[in-house]
Amino acid sequence: MDAEETWVNARLLYQALRDHTGPDPYTAAVEPWLRRAEIEYRSVLAEGVGLLARTAVDGPDERCGDLLWELYALSRVSDVLLLAFQPPADKDEPWSSAVTMDQYLELFGRLGMTSFEETGVFDPFLHEIVEVKQAQDPDEPIRVTGVVWPGLWLGDLLFSRAGVRVRAGVRHAERGVADRSPLYWTYRRRHRPTVDLSMGWGHNSQWRTDFRVDLRTGSGYELNACARGAIDDTEGFTDASLTSQERRELLRHRCLLRTPVNAAELAETPRWQEELYPFDGHLRTTGA
Repeated sequence: MDAEETWVNARLLYQALRDHTGPDPYTAAVEPWLRRAEIEYRSVLAEGVGLLARTAVDGPDERCGDLLWELYALSRVSDVLLLAFQPPADKDEPWSSAVTMDQYLELFGRLGMTSFEETGVFDPFLHEIVEVKQAQDPDEPIRVTGVVWPGLWLGDLLFSRAGVRVRAGVRHAERGVADRSPLYWTYRRRHRPTVDLSMGWGHNSQWRTDFRVDLRTGSGYELNACARGAIDDTEGFTDASLTSQERRELLRHRCLLRTPVNAAELAETPRWQEELYPFDGHLRTTGA
């Protein structure tokens, strides 16, 4: 699937949402795109994701290259549509497309995705922390208290995590860090900084960004499955001052959970929070 040569692609939808200025962006921008995409695009997407799931850890298959770019473009569409459901920021987004949650789920459902809203037990594979309520007991584990938006599966590929509110002791998730520090592998959030590999590239080059591949398997999860680096190889990180546990948490949660142990040393590097570069790490787990 070539993100530029195919007759319909997610970048076109993203641009239509960006350019739309009137009411009801779903009817004006999403529906026309869906009518063209729903049959052929959906089947090509499903076939490609099946191949990706079979080959990602050992490859992936070279035919998945365009698919990873297309999934990335779709993730940017998702990011924009979810802005309206996120906590307000001091400086609000210059544009966001206000759709209802039913419309959001209809769009991705018609592309073959299924939604989920697991509550109670927190799993960083499935859950993105949006808000932290700090528990009085510092050792209280992270617990989901509410769902802000649902997550999405595309076969065995995790397309997006569910956004959740949590309650936790400070030794597990620190308010102001777990919910406000830079979120990696993400293009845009309304309430916190984000870092992905498209940033800093030109108008066309940014769309040659690979989607992060997280897979469920019979024995657990493959996180960032296409990456070739070991998580304990500090060479891939801009600064090796993170502990082994902190590096694992950064890969699993896509952000820091607490102020790092070596925060003073890290602070000597300008913008260190945005330059940790965990993108090359791969981790296999058996669950939360």
